[in-house]
Amino acid sequence: MDLQERIKLSETKVFKAVFPNTTNHYDTLFGGTALQVMDEVAFICATRFCRKKVVTVSSDRVDFKHPIHSGTIAEFSAHVEEVGNSSVKVRVEVFVEEMYEVKREKAISGVFTMVAVDDQKKPVKILDE
Repeated sequence: MDLQERIKLSETKVFKAVFPNTTNHYDTLFGGTALQVMDEVAFICATRFCRKKVVTVSSDRVDFKHPIHSGTIAEFSAHVEEVGNSSVKVRVEVFVEEMYEVKREKAISGVFTMVAVDDQKKPVKILDE
């Protein structure tokens, strides 16, 4: 399988309903909760890409552009952006949708660097090819 096909097949999307128990006193999604889900989706994407154990080593600039209010749907979308020797950069974008009308906008974006590791947690090649 070529690299572009592997990247396409590893694209990952997770949808979450935003309920009051995940929001702050402004009735918007907690930033920490958003980061947790973004990291998880980046992990899933990277794992699907290389089919190896991966760990998060960094998150680059994460931009919170629009609040995600309670009673909306959040889509967490991840795709491989860059492939290194032992690492992969995964861009995660979060879109917010109204539940009862056709309205969707990008709310958050960030890049997570994941490294493939062996059983001793030492870096290994991200791809065997």
